[in-house]
Amino acid sequence: MSATLSAIENMDTAQRELLVRHQDHGVAIVQLNRPEATNALSLSLQAALSRTFAELSADASVRCIVLTGGDKVFAAGGDIKSMDSCGPIEIMKRHTERVWAPIEKCPKPIIAAVCGYAFGGGAELAMHCDIIIAGQGASFAQPEIRIGIMPGI
Repeated sequence: MSATLSAIENMDTAQRELLVRHQDHGVAIVQLNRPEATNALSLSLQAALSRTFAELSADASVRCIVLTGGDKVFAAGGDIKSMDSCGPIEIMKRHTERVWAPIEKCPKPIIAAVCGYAFGGGAELAMHCDIIIAGQGASFAQPEIRIGIMPGI
C-alpha cells in the first residue's frame, strides 16, 4: 500500500471529503472529494467547507481561494439520501444557512472552477463565489422542483 493511500485511509471523513492545498502567491485550492457520490454535499462535507472557509478567511497568507470539484463533476447537489427520512421541519432545523455563512462572508476572493455538473446545492455553492469559471462541459441546474423542495442555500 502506498504512503499516500495509507495517509488517506487514516484521515477522518471530513478530511477525505475536502482537500485543501496551498499554492504559491497566496492561492488556496479547496477541492470537493466525494467522487463516489458525485460530490454530493453531505452534512459532514458542508461542515468541513464551513470550517475550512473560516480558517482560510483568518489566514493572512491566503489571498485568494479556488473552489473546485473534479474533472467530471463540481457538485451534484445536496445529499438527497440524507434527506429521505426527514420532513420539512427537520430540514429547516439543520440551519444550513449558518454552515454557508463563512463562504458568503469570506473577505477574500473566491473563484469557483466548475467542470461538469453543478446541480442544485452545487450550483448554489458556485453562486456563493465571487467568480465562476466554467469549463466547456460545465452544466448548471436547479432540479429541486422535481423532488418537491426549494433551493435551500
